[in-house]
Amino acid sequence: MAYVHAEIASQPDCWREAARLAPTVAEHLPRPGERVAVVGCGTSWFMAAAYAGLREGAGQGETDAFQASEFPTGRRYDRLIAITRSGTTTEVLDLLAALRGRIPTTVLVGDPGSPAVALADAAVALPFADERSVVQTRFATTALALLRAHLGEDLGRLAADAEVAVRAPLPIDPARIEQVTFLGRGWTVGLAQEAALKCREAATFWAEAYPAMDYRHGPISIAAPGRLVWAFGGIPDGLAEDVAATGAAFAHSRTHGCRTVLTSWAAGRTPVDPMADLILAQRFAVALATSRGLDPDAPRHLTRSVVLA
Repeated sequence: MAYVHAEIASQPDCWREAARLAPTVAEHLPRPGERVAVVGCGTSWFMAAAYAGLREGAGQGETDAFQASEFPTGRRYDRLIAITRSGTTTEVLDLLAALRGRIPTTVLVGDPGSPAVALADAAVALPFADERSVVQTRFATTALALLRAHLGEDLGRLAADAEVAVRAPLPIDPARIEQVTFLGRGWTVGLAQEAALKCREAATFWAEAYPAMDYRHGPISIAAPGRLVWAFGGIPDGLAEDVAATGAAFAHSRTHGCRTVLTSWAAGRTPVDPMADLILAQRFAVALATSRGLDPDAPRHLTRSVVLA
């Protein structure tokens, strides 16, 4: 069995462990009212964006998310959080080194012995969520789960939703789809971007992501029969019907079925948390890879960490 299959399935347990860990590391995480920046690369950047939306939405303080290479070093922040599975990514290490003594920094990392730990002011290690796979799944969502627990969210409910997501049927047979577009609103835009990245990484598949409100400002032009639009979280009024009119399938954890629109995998159930829906998208990406004769543990042109000379 591919590593990634087992790692995806382990996420409910990882999220529960993150909930147990969160109170013990609270002193290293953002305090209410602090102005916070969160950085990462690739998947970690998308988790940073999701957390930034959640923290601001919870009234905890201004929170910005950046790719590590694009952090505006001239801005003032009370704290910087860096998310990095390997702790070896060049852009993250360079930024942590540049900010030493200027901004308090905390790194969320899979490997407690990595170089990022020595460069940051504090480290929160998540070795139980580290991965063998190149394609990130459980480390990224566990880092976000820890941060959500620190915001006071109920991870017991979230883990229960994850248990559903690791076993639920996929919303559509991946072999029937030639293209997928993921949509989000607010904090779930980051999840949509991450879902699209998983399809590109694992299956070299044509996948895009947009804010749901912006989808009708151009991107809907590629919707057609044989293509899928998958939304995370709340959707704008009329969007499902507009997608249906194009002939594309539509998946959404709150859809309760309408003619010509794909009924949600969660139809008839209490809507699941969008982060649990991301698990389903991860499984969809792996199934896409398998249907295309690809090995999801050996994605093309990718390595587990980008280390530049």
